[in-house]
Amino acid sequence: MTHLLIIGGSDAGISAALRAREVNPAVEVTVVVADRFPNYSICGLPFYLSGEIPDWHNLAHRKANDITREGINLLMDHTARAIDPAAKTVSVVDREGQSSQASYDKLVIGTGAVPASPAIAGLDLPGVFLLRTMADGFAVHEYLTAQEPESAVIVGAGYIGLEMADALTHRGLDVTVVEYFDSVLTTLDPALGAIVGAELQRHGVKVSTGVAVEAIEQQPGGTLAVNGSNHFHTRAGIVLVATGVRPEATLAASAGVQTGLRGAIQVSRTMETNLPDVYAAGDCVETWHHVLDRYVYLPLGSTAHKQGRVAGENTVGGHREFAGTLGTQAVKIFDLVAARTGLRDAEATEAGIDPLTVNLETWDHKAYYPGAHKLHVRITGDRRTGRLLGGQIVGHRSGEISKRVDVFATALFNDMAVDELNDVDLSYTPPLSSPWDPVQMSAQAWIKAQQS
Repeated sequence: MTHLLIIGGSDAGISAALRAREVNPAVEVTVVVADRFPNYSICGLPFYLSGEIPDWHNLAHRKANDITREGINLLMDHTARAIDPAAKTVSVVDREGQSSQASYDKLVIGTGAVPASPAIAGLDLPGVFLLRTMADGFAVHEYLTAQEPESAVIVGAGYIGLEMADALTHRGLDVTVVEYFDSVLTTLDPALGAIVGAELQRHGVKVSTGVAVEAIEQQPGGTLAVNGSNHFHTRAGIVLVATGVRPEATLAASAGVQTGLRGAIQVSRTMETNLPDVYAAGDCVETWHHVLDRYVYLPLGSTAHKQGRVAGENTVGGHREFAGTLGTQAVKIFDLVAARTGLRDAEATEAGIDPLTVNLETWDHKAYYPGAHKLHVRITGDRRTGRLLGGQIVGHRSGEISKRVDVFATALFNDMAVDELNDVDLSYTPPLSSPWDPVQMSAQAWIKAQQS
């Protein structure tokens, strides 16, 4: 009987385990889980901390007994310490420090990513938190409940940082967001980031951009002083640091697995590493980009699920390839949703493409129907070939934002030209859209600009 061993019980690991059992119900699958929370939605932590989801158990994609019911053995509270690819064994240690050996015929490494700790003095102070694991979420929740801070500073204005700004404001805290770059949410173009910044301020969040946080200091009475460049200084009762992640590939590299971009594991499109019978998936690996036709490091939960499924299938004899990422993302910030997919203008230029980006402002549905809101769309295409390269949308959360960015993503996945968007038969009803959907309106604006 084939024994599949998986290191990591999050998105990639559990997806690999489930798919392997689907394809070959006879395979023996063991998943090494470092904590007691396999297959939990880390992306849901901001909504638990806001109080919108009061019971953290509801963050489970699947409960442990749902997973074991599929014939998967969960080795929880165990950490993998070393891989011996010659002997096909993995050394693991439990919470009490007891070591043992787990053997494998096929191995999937899904060790994920860890927070990228910036060079800020005071990260180890009480009241300063990183947010990546369930344990991190519990620690923040306990601190909020016990200490009842009235104010918070969030270092980093990416997806997690802005979701936490929303969450802590919802909880009643006075929130300040500090960002190193000149606009928030830098995965969007600055013009759209400015709209997001205005939404934050409309809800009382203070936004300081162009600031490098340099030190956090404990003050009398338990408050924290946050100091940065450009004479930035403020105080808060809690500080969250959300400045991105880096791949957790130390275990793999020490076993001889090749690494590349930002230290991420190098894999083929079938999710195989350079070592025989060793696969890897999720936030610890390089990811094939569908538009760029090359590898990037772009960690996303949705991508991890897909890569894990590919890896799991191939460990039991399949030949599936990962089709590639587009970097499709969406985030809710108070009453706005911001979404993107594919390449922005600057990213296309960096890749050697001559892009054309066009802005469109329109209504999210027919203006005569009550509740219409402005929608901001930026569409990017190859000026020479007309190929669609990417799309960005910001608008009211009632405006079908994620649905519309998914239209862009589907078109990108199928290598469509911008003009071909006009041929797609999209749904229409006045409360939700227009006869020409805003996605198609943006395509028409792009064609007009290209021809002018």
